[in-house]
Amino acid sequence: MKKWLLGVMLGLLLVLAACSSDGNESGGGAEGEGTSKKKAVKVGITQLVEHPSLDGAREGFIEALKDAGYEEGKNLTLDYQNAQADVNNNMTIAQKLVNDGNDLILAISTPSAQAALQATKDIPVLFTAITDPVSAKLVKSMEEPGGNVTGTSDTHPEAIKNTIASIKEFFPDAKKVGIIYNSGEPNSVVNVDKAKKALKKNGMEAVEVTVSASSEVKQAAETLVGRADVLYIPKDNTVVSALESVLTVANAKKIPAFVGESDSVKRGGFASYGFEYHDLGYSTGKMAVDILEGKKPSDIPVGVPENLELVVNKKTADLLGVKLTEEQQKKAKIVE
Repeated sequence: MKKWLLGVMLGLLLVLAACSSDGNESGGGAEGEGTSKKKAVKVGITQLVEHPSLDGAREGFIEALKDAGYEEGKNLTLDYQNAQADVNNNMTIAQKLVNDGNDLILAISTPSAQAALQATKDIPVLFTAITDPVSAKLVKSMEEPGGNVTGTSDTHPEAIKNTIASIKEFFPDAKKVGIIYNSGEPNSVVNVDKAKKALKKNGMEAVEVTVSASSEVKQAAETLVGRADVLYIPKDNTVVSALESVLTVANAKKIPAFVGESDSVKRGGFASYGFEYHDLGYSTGKMAVDILEGKKPSDIPVGVPENLELVVNKKTADLLGVKLTEEQQKKAKIVE
């Protein structure tokens, strides 16, 4: 009887051991499949020019992919192309990214996105750092993009209005505001039109100077000396890529430079209502994950910045002889 019972118990132990072994093998396979067995993908990135805002958007995008399990060198191949501020390079880059068979294309800036859309109607295209994707004819509407394109706009509806209003808050006597921009950038034209309306509402006048290349920016700033009480630099890729040229002139002549985004404040601009472009890029990266895993771009509404804050550069304020009140310091994010 004892031998029989011992045999039964031994048999049960063997069965349990086998089940446990199968379970471990199965569980190990499932774990491997969950952590990594995301299909390998190729993503092309086209960017008009390098400056901190656009770079931050790109870095945020890549970080979102990594957080979702797509990591360069493992299951993600990235092809980053920069047009070096030459709009004509955008089409060549876009065609290359299409010919190379990328699974998705990220376009950073309006001209880059327009070129990507012209190059393909099949490969999903995501954009970021776009002022007005509807007027740029990238999407049918913000809510229903249509086609193979969607992404994120860097236009918070209150940003320009608040930045222009803050000029009067800090400099009540300001009357004329110098604006430098590239009229060949559609995004800049939109931003300047909004700024001019806000200036008029606040009893100020725009003094416009246009450029076509970053090499012209410093001279443009110099022409505004004596003609403008303050400067406003919109989200213009040509000018922002050469922002230090403007600030060298402005700070030497004690002319406050209000700017279109927080990154330009960190570089020495006086103030802006802005947000972090890294966060905008991260949101775009989350859209990319959805698309890579089966969602259609046409089903993803265009995103916009969620947070907006006043950012002031204290070092620049000190240089200009502006003493920030306690209330202003509480209201703003102070950088140096």
